[in-house]
Amino acid sequence: MNKEQIQTLIRQQRAYFSTGVTAGIQYRIWALKRIQSWILSHEEIIGEALRRDLGKCRTESFMCETGLVLEEIRFMLKHARKFAAEKTVSAPVSQFPGRSFIKPSPRGVVLIMSPWNYPFLLTFGPMVDALAAGNTVILKPSAYAPHTARLIRRLIKDCFSPRQAAVVTGGRMENQFLLQEHFDYIFFTGSQAVGRVVMESAARYLTPVTLELGGKSPCLVEKSADLKLAARRIVFGKLLNCGQTCVAPDFIYCDRRMKDRLVEELKDQIRLQYGVKPLENEHYGRIINEKHFDRLTGLIDEKNVVFGGKRDRSSLRMEPVILDGVSFQDPIMQEEIFGPILPILTYETFEGALENLRVMPHPLAFYIFTSNRKLAKEAMERLGFGGGCINDTVIHLATSEMGFGGFGESGMGSYHGKAGFDTFTHYKSIVDRKAWPDVPLRYQPYHRLSEAIIRKVMG
Repeated sequence: MNKEQIQTLIRQQRAYFSTGVTAGIQYRIWALKRIQSWILSHEEIIGEALRRDLGKCRTESFMCETGLVLEEIRFMLKHARKFAAEKTVSAPVSQFPGRSFIKPSPRGVVLIMSPWNYPFLLTFGPMVDALAAGNTVILKPSAYAPHTARLIRRLIKDCFSPRQAAVVTGGRMENQFLLQEHFDYIFFTGSQAVGRVVMESAARYLTPVTLELGGKSPCLVEKSADLKLAARRIVFGKLLNCGQTCVAPDFIYCDRRMKDRLVEELKDQIRLQYGVKPLENEHYGRIINEKHFDRLTGLIDEKNVVFGGKRDRSSLRMEPVILDGVSFQDPIMQEEIFGPILPILTYETFEGALENLRVMPHPLAFYIFTSNRKLAKEAMERLGFGGGCINDTVIHLATSEMGFGGFGESGMGSYHGKAGFDTFTHYKSIVDRKAWPDVPLRYQPYHRLSEAIIRKVMG
C-alpha cells in the first residue's frame, strides 16, 4: 500500500469504530469465532506456509504457533463477557448517594506489527486480545516470512471487511508510512533497534505502545541441578525454531566444577532429539534468510566450537553449535544470538554469578536449574527480567493464565489472557452521582464547622 491508501484505511476503521459496533460483546465473540473457524479449517495450509518460510515441521507449527492461537481464542471466548462488564467498586462517604464503577472500553484503531520468527502466533496472539477488547485492527506482518504474510492476508480478507480488520504487507517503506499515522495503540514485536523507532514515532501523537523485544536470556545452571534433565530442557528451548525464538536460552552460565559434565549431557541430548546428522532431520528448521545466516556464521569462533558447526548456506541450514571457553567480552556475548548457537560461560560462586547477571541489561527471560529452592527464590527476587522458569525453559509463555512481556531493555507491557485484554482496553473510572441531596459542605465559602465535618469524614 502507498501512504494515501493507508490513510484511507485508517479513516475507514476510525469511522467504523465510532459507530460503537465493535464495543458490543456479541460482535467481539463473532469476530473471535470467525478466526477460530478459519484456522480450524485451514490448519494444513497454515503449516505449509510456516514450513516454506522457516522449515518448521507439522508438530512444531501446531505446538508453538497454531495451537497457542487457538488456546488464546478459547480463553477469550470463555472470559470476554466477564472482562468487558462494568465493575462496581466501593465509594467514599463523601460521594454518597452515588455509584462508582469501572467501565472497560476499547481503545480504537490498533496497529499490530509482528516479526518473522513466529509469524502466525505473534500476529494473531495480540490480534485475538485486541478483538476481544473491542478494537479495529491493522496488521503489519514481516516481509521476511512472505508465505505466512500472504496467508495472514487471505485469512483477514476471508473473515472481515477492511473497516474491521486489514493487513498491510510490504517492507520498510510501508512500516514508515504506518508509523507516521495516528493510531490509538501500537503493539510491536521485534528487535530493540526497531522498537526504539516505534516508540519515537508513537511519541508524536502520545500513542501508548507495547514493545515485545528481546535480549540475552541467561540460563543459570547451579551445581545441585539435575544435569540430564537440565540438558534435555535446555536443548528443547534453545533449538525450537532453529534457535530463532525471543525467549530461547541465549547462553548457559554454569558452575565451573560441573561444566564438563553438562557439556557432555548437552551433546547427548542434541543427538537424541535431532539425530547425529541434524541437517538431514526433516523436523529441524532453517535460518530465515541469508542475511541472518551470515550474521550467525560470523558469531562462531571456531576455536571455541566443541560440538556441531556444520552448515549449508544454500539450504540455510545450520547444525546446533556448542561453544566453550567463552567470556562476557567475546563478540557473541554483545548481541542476542537468535540462532542454534549455545555459548557456555562459567562462574566460581553463585553470589558472583548473580551479581554479574544483575548488572546486565534486563533480558526477556531468565532460567535457572537447581535443586536448591532457596537459591532459586534468591535469583528470582534479585534479578530483573520479563519472565522465566525454574528447572525448565520457554514454557512460561505458553499459557493464557499469565501475562507475557518484557522489562526494561527487553520491552514494556504484556499480553496473553487477561493481561492482553487489559493492554487493548482503557478503563474509565466513573461516578454516577444522584442529583440530591446536594450537601453544601464542599462549596465556598468555607467555615470552621464545615472544615471540621470534612476532616471527620475524610480523616
